Amino acid sequence: MGMMNVNDIKNYLPHRYPFLLVDRVLEFEAGKYLKAIKNVTTNEPFFNGHFPNQPIMPGVLIIEAMAQATGLLGFRTMGEEPQRDTLYLLVAVDKARFKQAVVPGDQLEMHVELIKRKGIMWVFNAEARVDGKLAVSAELMCAAKKEDVV
Repeated sequence: MGMMNVNDIKNYLPHRYPFLLVDRVLEFEAGKYLKAIKNVTTNEPFFNGHFPNQPIMPGVLIIEAMAQATGLLGFRTMGEEPQRDTLYLLVAVDKARFKQAVVPGDQLEMHVELIKRKGIMWVFNAEARVDGKLAVSAELMCAAKKEDVV
């Protein structure tokens, strides 16, 4: 069990503004689960076009935020910070369900649970909640693989 602030998170994820979508890890247990938050603010760049008069966080970005949380759990499970040549890629999204809109001012609490790991493939159950109410759920498959870095 442990916490991670945004500076710790940046050691594990290559994402940066405006695409770093995890603000803090509240707790995790390597090989089991991770809980993290994303504070949704009106200053997010995607709200300019989605939608100007009724801003809603795009569902695909909620899925991405959950995928970033799985990356953190994956790297913490492996017990190492990622190397420059390691990419952690979202390769499948199954059983995605969108239950409620996420809007500015919401705090997205993500809970990801490792279901299985085989070689470079990882499978997770993921949920995102706002005020305890389910907003999005999905099964995410990710792969950690070495890439040629220029």
